[in-house]
Amino acid sequence: MSEKLTTRAEDYSRWYNELVVRADLAEQSGVRGCMVIKPYGYAIWEKMRDYLDARFKETGHQNAYFPIFIPKSYFSKEAHHVDGFAKECAVVTHYRLKNAEDGSGIVVDPDAKLEEELIVRPTSETIIWDTYRRWIQSYRDLPILVNQWANVVRWEMRTRLFLRTAEFLWQEGHTAHATREEAIAEAQKMLDVYAEFAENIMAVPVIKGHKTENERFAGAEDTYCIEAMMQDGKALQAGTSHFLGQNFAKAFDVKYADKDNNMSYVWATSWGVSTRLMGALIMTHSDDNGLVLPPALAPIEVVMVPIYKNKEQYDILCKKMSETAAALRAEGISVKIDDDDSQKPGWKFHEYELKGVPVRLVLGPKDLEKDQYEVARRDTMTKEFMPMENIVESVKNLLNDIQKNLYNKALALRTERTYKVNTWEEFLDVINVKCGFALAPWDGTTETEEKIKELTKATIRCIPLDSVEEDGVDMLTGKPSKRRVVFAKAY
Repeated sequence: MSEKLTTRAEDYSRWYNELVVRADLAEQSGVRGCMVIKPYGYAIWEKMRDYLDARFKETGHQNAYFPIFIPKSYFSKEAHHVDGFAKECAVVTHYRLKNAEDGSGIVVDPDAKLEEELIVRPTSETIIWDTYRRWIQSYRDLPILVNQWANVVRWEMRTRLFLRTAEFLWQEGHTAHATREEAIAEAQKMLDVYAEFAENIMAVPVIKGHKTENERFAGAEDTYCIEAMMQDGKALQAGTSHFLGQNFAKAFDVKYADKDNNMSYVWATSWGVSTRLMGALIMTHSDDNGLVLPPALAPIEVVMVPIYKNKEQYDILCKKMSETAAALRAEGISVKIDDDDSQKPGWKFHEYELKGVPVRLVLGPKDLEKDQYEVARRDTMTKEFMPMENIVESVKNLLNDIQKNLYNKALALRTERTYKVNTWEEFLDVINVKCGFALAPWDGTTETEEKIKELTKATIRCIPLDSVEEDGVDMLTGKPSKRRVVFAKAY
């Protein structure tokens, strides 16, 4: 049996890094800052992708694909956009290699310099809006509701598997509308899709809100977000949806003729989530024994392990487990029978706990005599015996209970570690000692926001959508405040 994980209390960051590798989710690659997503980790991402893809299509969106290379000149057309991404861009300058004349190896061919340098896609607004210029002439061409599943490159200096990598997987929706109201409604609708996915599928409670002007997506008029609390009290931005106004339409001259043949600029949105959700999933639910997965995203929902002494027992037990597995699969439950005789049951138990399989069914000769299974649930690490007669219904109920329990546990933690503060001393206590979310009055200025970040490394995670006006006093400046915002340290 392998060494135990570092515990969360010992070193939360190290615990996370060890767990990602030990649970077979991902590993570092030979390229600095890039990761290899291993089959088990990718299976979880596939379940995320498939669920979201179905929801996007239910809401009228279609998938397309756009180039990974973007001409550098496109970025200069939207000033805020280039300012926001310039420091993270990888640039292609040449298109060919050759052997060095002195035999020292392969070098870039100086004669193969591109006429225009290409940016490796950090996000696709510019290349997509250049395309939409050709697609849109009339109101009959609107709305355009397009999503793409792709990889992007952002040259991060400090990287961590899933949370921040130079290359990552994501989806990005890009829509075009005839009116401001339609575009805003679209951005809000997609935020709701993300929030529903986070809470009902990932079992991660989120706060829906607006980003401050200082934290908006580069080139957006408004950015909506969902913010989640990790077990260490830090925030993680789990998804964003942007109302882009007419900024990109004006930058790329995308106009449409209305019913009266009047020309108007198009209104736009973009929205996306990425493999960062994998990090959110891990840090919200997992424990010192390993990964804990909500059943909705578990590649294996039920693992079955036989306990036997000889071939005769093995055959009888496996026959019974196969019958049960077939009945569970008929209900849409993913099942694995681990009948590998090269590993002992104790090793298997540890391995499936490490990988976060929600339910384990164990069957031995005595259990067979009593017509029962030993059933272990991963979220609470508890065991009980369940009769074979009702095992399918019992497991279905158990999986539903685990899904709800994980959400409720995460919600209870967020509630416990969210504090209303009014003074600077209370704020420092929450941010530096208690480690949680501070609901604090803010004077609404970027200067104060930046000063608080400089002093504490805490940022305004969002202005909650359900916040109400509340006269107060900014805890740092003493200036009037109209509402509370969510401050926290973040990933």
